[in-house]
Amino acid sequence: MSLKEADAENSRESTLGIVRYTTECVAPELVGGTVESSVHMAVSEDSEFAEVWSAGAVAERDERDGIAWAHDGEYLFCAGLIPPGPSYAEGTRAAYVNALDLMETLGFTNCFRMWNFVNRINEDNADGLEVYRDFCRGRAEAFERFRFREAQLPAATGIGALGGGIAFYFLASRSAVLTSVENSKQIPPYHYPPRYGPRPPKFSRATCLSRVGADSAAEQIYVSGTASIRGHETLFPDDIERQCALALDNIAHVIGEENLSAYGVREGRALTDLRNVKVYVRNPEDIPVVRDMCARAFSPEADVAFLNVDICRSDLLVEIESVVD
Repeated sequence: MSLKEADAENSRESTLGIVRYTTECVAPELVGGTVESSVHMAVSEDSEFAEVWSAGAVAERDERDGIAWAHDGEYLFCAGLIPPGPSYAEGTRAAYVNALDLMETLGFTNCFRMWNFVNRINEDNADGLEVYRDFCRGRAEAFERFRFREAQLPAATGIGALGGGIAFYFLASRSAVLTSVENSKQIPPYHYPPRYGPRPPKFSRATCLSRVGADSAAEQIYVSGTASIRGHETLFPDDIERQCALALDNIAHVIGEENLSAYGVREGRALTDLRNVKVYVRNPEDIPVVRDMCARAFSPEADVAFLNVDICRSDLLVEIESVVD
């Protein structure tokens, strides 16, 4: 499974899906036989980019119940859009059920990564509940319907968007071995106390992906959106440098040998091993500081994109995610 920034016309035979980070939100669809989704995450045309998810030769592509999807026999990419509305729990539950039912029907039950781009993420819905917490309620209800155990929860990102409702896309495998990983310095998000909403966020801090029959070394690590949180509390609410430093420290700990060994995964990684990174920054004036800190932390070979959007908590200033090969 590979991810790259590329011209969408290249290697369509092996392209599972294209996600465009652009100035508008467009529902996922089959374009020239390829699944494409546009999420409103760019503030201007010069900050647009596209992610291309590739694997083997694509075996099948289609659309069902609002979900556009493609698979190569081993990996599945699927994407959907929850339209804007006064509340989101019901729409999220329905959309997730459609996507999870599709995975089950097609035989791709090992879901290892989810992305959710939530417009108005810190605002209140029609009932006075924050939109992110409203979304978390619907997601939790869908997971319960499919009897997701905590040890099965995939890595995920829930981040602000600049328009649309809630755009999402998922990655799943037919036979890969998945290991859901937590951060020993943080409370698992699914154990957060009620102060964070009626239903806690349902995701793992990272997912390690390996092949059946392989040893215990992870081939890829998918790191969830990571921020300045220890235990369950936000630290340094008004300090962008300290928030960014703690987010980086959290990632380094999650993928480090000490933390991974507790899950039977050997060969830990370092920040310099990150290759595909997205950095979400709430305030545009903070981007130069964050960019400089990331340049010092990551390898010069890493592909790093910076997006100016809101974060899942109103006191968080930056969030970082990555794919580690």
